[in-house]
Amino acid sequence: MKKLVKLFAGLALLLFTSTQLFADPPKRPAAPAGSNTVNSSLAIVEAFQNVFRSVSDTMLPAVVEVDVKETKTVQDPFSGMGWPFGDFFGNGNQNDKDGKKGTREYEASGLGSGVIVRRTGNTLYVLTNNHVAGSATKITVKLNDGREFEGKLVGADSRMDVALVSFEATDPSIPVAKLGDSDKVQPGDICMAFGAPLGYSQSVTQGIVSATGRSESHMSAISDYIQTDAAINQGNSGGPLVNIYGEVIGINTWIASSSGGSVGLGFAIPINNIKNSIDSFIKSGKMTYGWVGVSLLEVTKEYKEELGVQAYDGAFAVEVFTNSPAFKGGIKPGDYIIELNGKKVKTVNQLVRDVGSLRVGTTATFKVVRGGKVLPPLTVKVEERAKDDEIQNNKMWPGFIATPLTDDVKKQLKIDDKKVRGVVVSNVEEKSPAASLRLQNGDVITAVNGKPVANLAEFYAELANAQKSVNFDIYSNGGTITTGTYKF
Repeated sequence: MKKLVKLFAGLALLLFTSTQLFADPPKRPAAPAGSNTVNSSLAIVEAFQNVFRSVSDTMLPAVVEVDVKETKTVQDPFSGMGWPFGDFFGNGNQNDKDGKKGTREYEASGLGSGVIVRRTGNTLYVLTNNHVAGSATKITVKLNDGREFEGKLVGADSRMDVALVSFEATDPSIPVAKLGDSDKVQPGDICMAFGAPLGYSQSVTQGIVSATGRSESHMSAISDYIQTDAAINQGNSGGPLVNIYGEVIGINTWIASSSGGSVGLGFAIPINNIKNSIDSFIKSGKMTYGWVGVSLLEVTKEYKEELGVQAYDGAFAVEVFTNSPAFKGGIKPGDYIIELNGKKVKTVNQLVRDVGSLRVGTTATFKVVRGGKVLPPLTVKVEERAKDDEIQNNKMWPGFIATPLTDDVKKQLKIDDKKVRGVVVSNVEEKSPAASLRLQNGDVITAVNGKPVANLAEFYAELANAQKSVNFDIYSNGGTITTGTYKF
């Protein structure tokens, strides 16, 4: 590693010198062959080459090819057709092992890449993608020297798209890759991608970091991505993205391409997003996500203005699960979260990732804006996230999203009375408190516990003030009705 640092330091010096070498003034005569200028220019290129060679020499022994086999079940097109189709193609008229008629199993092969990230005794652990090894029934790990080992799936996570595979080897010379700090990665950084693209194992491509923090709506909400123009193709999945110091900064995961081939838009999961998962996989065979029990919403500029939070970046807590860590810690529906553990919140996706990475059992501090004021930090004890099908809507408070009652909305709801003020009910959750109160999409709430509300800020302020029970006044056909009381 010291060798790499010295090479790069020398490279920087040569690059500085090159500004003089290549600053070609008017009428400057051409340098004769073999001159110091040519030698110095060649030294710059050699310095680049030596850095890439050193990184490759360091990383390739720790990069593996992951060959997998997966049993898949498909519909048999010849089911029920009888001889010769059924018998010729293999008992097509019989049921499969689960008793489902007309299906058959076959074994599919695939390959990806991986990187050795840990050794415990004779057990070595390979980090790769879930879509490479997560459903495999047989895994083979192939080293760069051609040796093959039987692999075992330690754990996998589809949300993050990561998996950990282990294999046994007594050879102490098999290296473990060094993990870098992906938080320090910046656009323009030189990087290298390793893996087995299209089955060509131990391939190395080089490029730069094109962008960081990619988390558009069509991407995963649980991870942001490092974008690179280093060539990444099918088979590169699970391989490492590496910086000039020979440190893993990401795991190559997917490409954006209309043809299926590399067009310079490759994406890697930042290694800092994955580090905790290695311990979680080894300990329990799964990734453990932190959970505080808040439903978050990305809101528009107009929505923020009515809430009175237009001066802040953050994430809107539209609903809070009753008896959740957030509920117990004092976070209320309508709070605008601007900081987590002293780190400013920029987007909803960022907060989702940061909360998910919190360790279960630890405490976290949230800073929120409520009623236009920044409250003292709220302390929340983090719990483990339940499975999606275990999260119950009847615990989601209040069970709907309040939206502004604008003039356009009044026209849509056919409300002629210009004096009507309040908020509009939308996105009512089934079996939620809102559903229990018989609220429907399009209802206009004009008061909370008898106190009039004219806009979103006032509505959420009164909702936050409610203690143990709440009811709403609903404008309907020129009059007002009061809902039943919900106790929480």
